[in-house]
Amino acid sequence: MPNAFSRFTQPYQQPPQEVEWVKQEVGKRFPFYEVKFAQDAILFYCKIDEQNLEDLFNDLRQHLSEKHYLPFLRHERGEYILYITHRPVRKNKPLWINIVLLIATIITTVLTGSLLSMGYSDIQSLPNISQLFNPTHLFNGLLYFSLPLMAILFIHEMGHYYYSIRHGLKTSFPYFIPIPPILPGFNIGTFGALISSNDPMPNKKALFDIGLSGPIAGFCVAVPVTIIGILTSNVVPISGLQSGDTVLGVSLLFYLLQSVLVTIPPGFTLDLNAIAFAGWIGLLITSINLLPAGQLDGGHIFRAALGEKQKYVSWVAVLIMIFTGWWFFAFIIILMLGMSHPPPLNDYSPLDTKRRILFLFAVFMLILCFIPFPIYAVP
Repeated sequence: MPNAFSRFTQPYQQPPQEVEWVKQEVGKRFPFYEVKFAQDAILFYCKIDEQNLEDLFNDLRQHLSEKHYLPFLRHERGEYILYITHRPVRKNKPLWINIVLLIATIITTVLTGSLLSMGYSDIQSLPNISQLFNPTHLFNGLLYFSLPLMAILFIHEMGHYYYSIRHGLKTSFPYFIPIPPILPGFNIGTFGALISSNDPMPNKKALFDIGLSGPIAGFCVAVPVTIIGILTSNVVPISGLQSGDTVLGVSLLFYLLQSVLVTIPPGFTLDLNAIAFAGWIGLLITSINLLPAGQLDGGHIFRAALGEKQKYVSWVAVLIMIFTGWWFFAFIIILMLGMSHPPPLNDYSPLDTKRRILFLFAVFMLILCFIPFPIYAVP
């Protein structure tokens, strides 16, 4: 909520006819007994029909959006206050940006897959960089790494996109984030993807659905990719590992799948192929997104389910991360993403039983996919 809503130093500067139109639209749905004008909003002190609150608020939001107005419902000092503010129109970014980033990310993941197909993890280790562009290695990189990883990321973002559209929010197509395989020792070819919405979350249900849809969609692709990868990977002796070699930690889910699908004798380990690595990344991304902090998917989910208590769960998660292999990401959350999540426009319509059950499933997914120490070196 902008601080301007609490300032009454200047009148609300909109044409009188529009102010009257706003009053009529609000009064049809929320009988009000007092109106005040702030610098950036009209404040309606309303009587609320709690049983029909969600439908009435959504109807008001849709009507006001025709003239670029936005409602916020808050409960302050025992009174329900409906803030109506004018929102400037934002220009959508051109689609070519999405396409260019998608092509660039396909290229960087294919190059990373080409490295993996040769048994290397970074360009610096290659004896001859021209090997990276060998057609056979590029094809293997595309088929066994880029394709499954991009499928996980794309389906994840399409889950967000579908539910954003379903809840009437204007949103962008995914923006993929490419990264060439130039990092020493560990590369995945991308920093993931994101979608951008021009509309704030209207209520807890939309906040929850949009937050959870991505991780569930990506999870449903990452699990079969991981299974295929584990079944096609080789069991190798641990003695083959050398001091300083990079080793991947495993999540509880990965460990369970590995235990069920393959037999690993004592003194041996599973050497993940490119498909298994893509699945491992997919599960890792699922766990990162489910962390209950800031504007991450988990922040959406926990804010919708727990309200303002979400910030306390966020601090617990960050403390766990600081004392595991996630300390650097924990500081990124604290400094850049923040611990609290802003409330939706209507913060008072509760989640239904189905969504509360799905919330428990989201917590279960986070526990299953979380990797305490994702990467470590052989001593």
